[in-house]
Amino acid sequence: MDTRSLYFTGPREVTVRERPVPDPGPEQVRVKTERSAISPGTELLLYRDEVPADIDIDETIDALDGTLSYPLQYGYAAVGRVSETGTSVDDDWEGRRVFAFHPHESHFLASPSELIPIDQPAKRATLLANAEAAVNFVMDGRPRVGDRVVVFGQGVVGLLTTAILAEFPLGELVAVDPYERRREVSKQLGADAAVPDAAALESAVATEYVDGADVTFEVSGNPDALDDAIDATGYAGQVIVGSWYGNKPATLHLGGEFHRSHVRVRSSQVSRIDPDHTGRWDKERRLSLVRDLLADVDVSALVSHEFPVERANDAYELLDNAPEQTLGVVLTYE
Repeated sequence: MDTRSLYFTGPREVTVRERPVPDPGPEQVRVKTERSAISPGTELLLYRDEVPADIDIDETIDALDGTLSYPLQYGYAAVGRVSETGTSVDDDWEGRRVFAFHPHESHFLASPSELIPIDQPAKRATLLANAEAAVNFVMDGRPRVGDRVVVFGQGVVGLLTTAILAEFPLGELVAVDPYERRREVSKQLGADAAVPDAAALESAVATEYVDGADVTFEVSGNPDALDDAIDATGYAGQVIVGSWYGNKPATLHLGGEFHRSHVRVRSSQVSRIDPDHTGRWDKERRLSLVRDLLADVDVSALVSHEFPVERANDAYELLDNAPEQTLGVVLTYE
């Protein structure tokens, strides 16, 4: 069987290309992919041609090389089993289930240092990268006892962020998403309330003691939500921006109360750990925590659809045209 590799080839165009299955070098292994998760935020930006074409894909991941220009491979949530090892690789790797930050592809080569051994079912394991992003957002947000917290966006990353925050002794945890299905899942994962928009949010975060949220997470991918997130945040609160908007502009209206609000707006992205944490944390420690947390979260509702990689076009069309019907979408490889 040939290797089947997914390529983004143009606006709203994906193609599966075939080539011979590669043989590992002495210090490599070959992985036969079982499933890979589509990242609907970044990958829909690529699919819709809404990213700057001249920036690097991700300089922290060896498997993602080049720039965001067509044609390109992308993806960073592949789960499979090691099917062959190089002559210099320990035989214990043979047959192990592993996670890799690797594009959508049925077979690929990697060094053992690029792989994360995992003992969870493949469907659950595909959520590892999303869970790592959610952990990073929460670490950067630093919620405190009794905080009133709002999460804008309840896609997979937003829902995992909500699930992690639900373990904290917060004063209130409110999710915001326009789609009813996602709001229902957010409440299953521990949100105290889930509302469709910023207008409905106002009464959920104001009490006689508190005006607005203490911490707000913007992970919707919608630039308009950033303005709403800032407005929902109370005096001297903070907004954690986990969304990447690509080349879509975010229009902010900061001429009113913002100037005197002392609200702090900061970005959070998973590729690097914030310098504030690096004295005690590195990626290995964070991943160990993520694996433990992922094992404890009920993820049964987070994967809504599976498509054979040969039907990748259908998967991206569904995400593009009917987001209200979807959560996690996974490609499978037989």
